[in-house]
Amino acid sequence: TFEKLLIANRGEIACRVIKTCKKMGIKTVAIHSDVDANAVHVKMADEAVCVGPAPTSKSYLNMDAIMEVIRKTRAQAVSLNVSICCSFLSSLSLQASEGVTFIGPDTHAIQAMGDKIESKLLAKNAKVNTIPGFDGVVKDADEAVRIAREIGYPVMIKASAGGGGKGMRIAWDDEETREGFRFSSQEAASSFGDDRLLIEKFIDNPRHIEIQVLADKHGNALWLNERECSIQRRNQKVVEEAPSTFLDPETRRAMGEQAVALAKAVKYSSAGTVEFLVDSSKNFYFLEMNTRLQVEHPVTECITGLDLVQEMIRVAKGYPLRHKQADIPINGWAVECRVYAEDPYKSFGLPSIGKLSQYQEPLHVPSVRVDSGIQQGSDISIYYDPMISKLITYGSNRAEALKRMEEALDNYVIRGVAHNISLLREVIIHPRFVQGDISTKFLPEVYPDGFKGHKLTDLERRQLLATAASLYVAEQLRSQRFLGTPRIPIAKSKRRSWELSVHLGDGIYPVAVSKDGSSFSVEVDGMKLNVTSEWNLASPLLSVTIDGTQRTIQRISRNASGETSIQFLGTVYKLQILTKVAAELSKYMPEKAAEDTSSILRSPMPGTVVAVSVKPGDMVSEGQEICVIEAMKMQNSMIAAKTGKV
Repeated sequence: TFEKLLIANRGEIACRVIKTCKKMGIKTVAIHSDVDANAVHVKMADEAVCVGPAPTSKSYLNMDAIMEVIRKTRAQAVSLNVSICCSFLSSLSLQASEGVTFIGPDTHAIQAMGDKIESKLLAKNAKVNTIPGFDGVVKDADEAVRIAREIGYPVMIKASAGGGGKGMRIAWDDEETREGFRFSSQEAASSFGDDRLLIEKFIDNPRHIEIQVLADKHGNALWLNERECSIQRRNQKVVEEAPSTFLDPETRRAMGEQAVALAKAVKYSSAGTVEFLVDSSKNFYFLEMNTRLQVEHPVTECITGLDLVQEMIRVAKGYPLRHKQADIPINGWAVECRVYAEDPYKSFGLPSIGKLSQYQEPLHVPSVRVDSGIQQGSDISIYYDPMISKLITYGSNRAEALKRMEEALDNYVIRGVAHNISLLREVIIHPRFVQGDISTKFLPEVYPDGFKGHKLTDLERRQLLATAASLYVAEQLRSQRFLGTPRIPIAKSKRRSWELSVHLGDGIYPVAVSKDGSSFSVEVDGMKLNVTSEWNLASPLLSVTIDGTQRTIQRISRNASGETSIQFLGTVYKLQILTKVAAELSKYMPEKAAEDTSSILRSPMPGTVVAVSVKPGDMVSEGQEICVIEAMKMQNSMIAAKTGKV
């Protein structure tokens, strides 16, 4: 193999490459920006070199600095960043004469497939099904409107060099086409250094299914089955699985063969992904080819048993593939959830930043894999993607994989930033998802008014109230003890029952708790529940059994006024627990008046102001754009909440 490999990437994917390199005995060189000096990938690598300040264009995409690191460290091979620039590739081909190998396809394949306009033409020539649309470059907003009218609304406007949902907008009319052209070209320029756009027919309500391909330099190519990636928000995948519940063997083979035909047409050599949109009649259309290791590759590794990074390194070294198409199995089922530092209650996930004050991966759950590039104490910043990790579970069938995912999400401890675990858990237990009835519109269809968290049934509400009350009493009992003995020897005889008032949502519930050995008998709504646990209040995870039903809960916070936050069934619920006397007195407490924010424009997330559309003295109407905020490579238009003067 190679002696030393430079990884021009960061986060979980850099850590993933380093793990395989260690297994193969290859030394690794990490690059990092100044804010990533203490990142996990930097600590894992054998060597690490700073290549510039935080913005990606000045560090992870700073070609001159990276080329210098390659020379200085004498790396024999390079594994590249997702946003590959062709100018970087040309400088890499110069390096090839100095004996540096690129882990991935050659320059021609990357340029051909990285350009959505050229890739679509190549796909047509390779007899791959394509989406109807305009095959050229769109010059300006007026031309975009003209083309959109010719194709017929709705249309998809997308960056020619794009990927990862960036630089993409759906337009349903002329006005949205103009706005989409503006935002897509700006996002494309800032993310990929290329503002060219194309327009194609938007296929309403499709599935997003992709085929993993693997090819060598000897003309051999395989398809490694499919991945179902239909659960998305803002064109970015959230939950992926392999295989798909929708494909039959004939459709799978047809998609695989077309994917391989395209790979061979561009003389592709490495791991790559051919993405398709599939309609309800199982017609499929080529979307794009990603010339890299996809974020969701672990689910393919789980069902095939292949290490895709190892295969990529072998291909780059010139070895032929070790397998034939007939050798590629579908063993079991794998599901991946992308865990993001995002607030799922805002547009299914607006970025959140902060320091991970507590972090514990659910690796004690069987058949769980976590690909992450962070640890306790890591910072989630505005400069990079807000992904915390990729959580993967495996089972002999889909039901088993989903059950393990549910357990893994309940056992995942993340504190310090907002996260999307509540949304992920709701998706995987939703009846439509469980039945496999999904499309790229799943989230807006299932949650038309936005995501609101788990809706408790009456039984679940009683379980939560009983658990919260038991926790409160366990805390009271613990505070009376000092090193296992009562603090005051002359303390009153032990108390056996408590009358509490628990405030949850819009309701206030009387709850009676009595202690029975290590368990509590709790009366809620006239019904008695038995709550048992070890009551280790120092642990971030608490396993509680309520009338024989096991639940893993997390107490997120509490304060002296009885307010507590408990993560139950994935969602964090705010409760206030008071004694009966305190509850009666609490009505005399003055209530804090809510702040009127209708006259203020407050950004819903941290980011950079890239454009201001008004000036002091301007009259603005409700819904008018005030400014544009760029957060984690996505541009967001901020609008006025009411008519008024700036």
